Amino acid sequence: MIKASAPGKLYIAGEYAVLEPGHPALIVALDQFITVTLKEADKQGSICSSYSNGISIPWTRKNGKFYIDERENPFSYITKSVTIVEQYLQELNYDLKYFDLTIESELDNKDGRKYGLGSSGAVTIATIKAILSLYKITYDSELLYKLAAITHLSLNSNGSFGDLAASSYGGWIAYACFEREWVIEQLAEGEKINSLLLQEWPKLMIEPLKAPADLRLLIGWTGSPASTTSLVDQLNDEQNEMNGFYKQFLLDSNQCVTSIINAFKNKDIEKIQKGIRINRDLLKSLAQKSGVDIETQALTDLCTIAESFNGAAKSSGAGGGDCGIVLFNQHDEILPMVNNWREQGIVNLPLQVYKEEKTDYSSIMWED
Repeated sequence: MIKASAPGKLYIAGEYAVLEPGHPALIVALDQFITVTLKEADKQGSICSSYSNGISIPWTRKNGKFYIDERENPFSYITKSVTIVEQYLQELNYDLKYFDLTIESELDNKDGRKYGLGSSGAVTIATIKAILSLYKITYDSELLYKLAAITHLSLNSNGSFGDLAASSYGGWIAYACFEREWVIEQLAEGEKINSLLLQEWPKLMIEPLKAPADLRLLIGWTGSPASTTSLVDQLNDEQNEMNGFYKQFLLDSNQCVTSIINAFKNKDIEKIQKGIRINRDLLKSLAQKSGVDIETQALTDLCTIAESFNGAAKSSGAGGGDCGIVLFNQHDEILPMVNNWREQGIVNLPLQVYKEEKTDYSSIMWED
């Protein structure tokens, strides 16, 4: 039996601009995980998770390809991951196997409400890790990311795929999305996945960063879930109405996030905090111009309280609910802020940055 885990993530800076290829963002992996357990089977496989209320849903193959009845399928990211990885395996001349998958998630609360930590990305990466491990294929973070990105492209995702990068690489990363159309065209022209994985993808940037020793990240959860897909769609609908504003927003975001990345490299916490505050203002301007509700009242309360205690705060990800982040100097007192949050119904999530050892099969466990 194989167990493979992938961490959740949070965006720290660069939201919305990161949807455009080549525009940077700062993302961090967190120590909450989705774990996939895989057990080899004989003539039919199954998938089971809390998303199916613990019920095992069977799958088989038709004409040599993974098949699950779509009327019974709540697992689009998982099943597409299997399809893409098996296509890759067939290119490498592997004989395909059946297996049972079980998914366990720490990325939502006891009531099943998601924290906004990138569950679709984490479950994709964990599934890919488990299947590659079943076939004893060594992998690195880049291979995981690219297989996962092809998976999400195949599902017509409108995201930046930064969650996939965080779940693949761990730790703090500077990230910029690749040219989606280039990858889509390569696949449409019959390029094999194996060949595509070996190529350099235009504008893709994934650079691991080391945070200053005294930098402290705190995460507040508003208790209100948000739909990234819906918010991104809203912004896309409004882009043509914003005239030259959006182009200027992209330029300003690029400059701001680049300064934060450089401040990370220079271990300058004050400049990191300054960049976070500038990025918050940029996102608030974008929200005002587009009508997209990025910083809700609960997120504003979270930020206002944090700033009163010297923290640099902003919404995280698409906004509209979910989480806000605060960056402190380690020497600052945080307990009063956490108590103020609690009074406003904001939950301090006790999460830490997750950085795994960079060895093959580093997060894989084999059990008898």
